Order: sequence, then C-alpha cells, then structure tokens
Amino acid sequence: MKAITVEPKKPGSARWEEAPEPDERDGSVLVEAVAAGVCGTDAEIVEGKYGWAPQGKGRLVLGHESLGRVLDPGPRSSLKRGDLVVGIVRRPDPVPCPNCAVGEWDMCRNGEYTERGIKQIDGFMSERWRIEPEYAVKVAPELGLLGVLLEPTTVVAKAWEQVSIVGKRAYWEPQRALVTGAGPIGLLAALIGRLHGLEVHVLDRVTTGPKPELVKSLGATYHSGAMADLGFEPDIIIECTGVGQVISDCFQHIGAGGAICLTGIGSGGRAGGVVADVASEIVLKNNVVVGSVNANKRHWYKAAQDLARADREWLTRLVSRRVRPEDFAHAFERSPDDVKVVLDFAKA
Repeated sequence: MKAITVEPKKPGSARWEEAPEPDERDGSVLVEAVAAGVCGTDAEIVEGKYGWAPQGKGRLVLGHESLGRVLDPGPRSSLKRGDLVVGIVRRPDPVPCPNCAVGEWDMCRNGEYTERGIKQIDGFMSERWRIEPEYAVKVAPELGLLGVLLEPTTVVAKAWEQVSIVGKRAYWEPQRALVTGAGPIGLLAALIGRLHGLEVHVLDRVTTGPKPELVKSLGATYHSGAMADLGFEPDIIIECTGVGQVISDCFQHIGAGGAICLTGIGSGGRAGGVVADVASEIVLKNNVVVGSVNANKRHWYKAAQDLARADREWLTRLVSRRVRPEDFAHAFERSPDDVKVVLDFAKA
C-alpha cells in the first residue's frame, strides 16, 4: 500500500510512498481510508516545525483527521464490514496520570500522551490503517464524506463544554457569542453556537470568498473590522486564531462575567500590554479565560451529534477542495477560497 509520510523536523521530506501494511498490533480493526482532512498542524509538520516518529522509526505517517470504511472488524468489535468510522487521535500516557486513568486524556498532566499522525503513532494518511475498537467512532452513513469533519468538530465541542462548565460558577444566561477566525474550526464553533440557540458573531480578516456567506447561512453575523468596532461586548468568545493581538483584544472586549475559550496557538504577533491589562479587564469584571486542546471520547460523541443536527448542504460547502493523495503537495498550497481541503482516498 501507499502512504504520505514525513521525516519529522525535516522540511521538504514529505512524500507519497510505498509503506508496510498496518501491523495488527496497532489495532484489530482494519480500515480502508476514504478521506483525510488537511489542517494547519499537518502543514506545520510538513514544514519541519515539529512531529515525532514512532519509536524505532525514522518516518511518520501523517494525518489525524480521518474517515475510513471497515474492511475487517476483528474478533472483539461491534462494528461491521462496510461501516464508516473515524479514528480518535490521542492515546493516554502509559503511567497513567490521574486524568488519563479516567479517560480524560485530553487533559493529560504529564505530557506523555501520544497522538496519531503527530506524536509517536502513525496517522491516517495511508490507503489502509488499523485501530483499536475502543478508539473507532462509527459515523452515520448519511454523512458520507462529511464524516471527515468529525475530528475538528470535537475540538470545538470540547471548547463549548468548557465554556458551559465555567458559566455554572454563577447565575449566567449568555445571549451573544463571538467567534474569532472563520477557518474550519471557527466556522464549526459558530455552527455549535447556533445549535445552542445563541446569537453568534464571527470576526475574520477576509471580506470576499466563501467565509462571509457561510457565516450568514448559519444565521450568524460576519464582521471584518476591529473588535473594538463591533459595538457590543459578547458573553462568550471562542478564540480560534492564535493571533496575539486578537487574544489581547478578547481580554479587553469580553462582557462582564463572560468566558473566553482559547483554542488556537500561533505566532501571529505579540499580545502587547496583556499582563498590565489582566487586573482591569479580567479580574474586575469577573471574567474567565480557559485554554482548550484536543478531545476525549465524550467530545467525539457530542461532535457526532452536532454534525447529525447540522444542515448537510452547509457542511458540504465547508469542503472547498478534494485532492488525490498522490497530489498531496497541492493540498498544502493554501488558496484564498479554501476552507477545508480533503485528501480523497476512496468513494464514501
């Protein structure tokens, strides 16, 4: 079979090449790849910024946003041949820490977790892959190719859960939410906000292309100016850019008693004056800032429910390009109209 592999931390080393069949030790469920989503994490690994190969290997199979069809469910699975599944990305650390011991591996406290396609476990950008039954999530067949959106949806399903937990510290009836960034994560965050019945606003830099219309189609409001010009203070901010100045603006413009959830990290400028502003902008207004990364099994099931409730036509518009795996380099070339680029391995 073939797979997209990379030598971690070596720029320009990604290639579509012959690879061994997946080892049964990687899981009793054998899956034929249908699609794999491409995200910023994959791009950064290809650029050599980080990534870790499995122990004893020099190369890592890329890919953590998966969709596949079961070829062999194995001896201890409730799955059936032909079922559509996605693979959970993170695995608990071997110690395990208290959080990993109870299935909260997304909250790992010692950093010894591993992740498919990122850290010490091969990913899903291969023609076939194996997975443990307990880490395979069945996808509703009517979702088809859109099942590849499940992994990014888990990220924001967790973010919204974190905001909900924080809100319960006091009497709180949030009405208005702001999502910063209209990439796939931001748009999916806006989707969940609308499913929760909130008034949702999305702030991004672009003024043309598909993103403004995708936001409007949700019944949300799109903005392209400065946060200071919005004319309101949101009760909730889901920050999806990782840009320092945007994060600083969030601290200054969140409403009293509000919650900010940071989901993005990046090098998009320094958050000037943040430390000095914390006392006046966070403490005195009883605001909370929480960071959120990855997801555990609970969030995968919540995300699957959210996608099942979403408008199929709208979800279809999120997939802006489908690229064959042998042409994977084109998937990493960002177009202004790109939202979610998907590697198309087989027909869903």
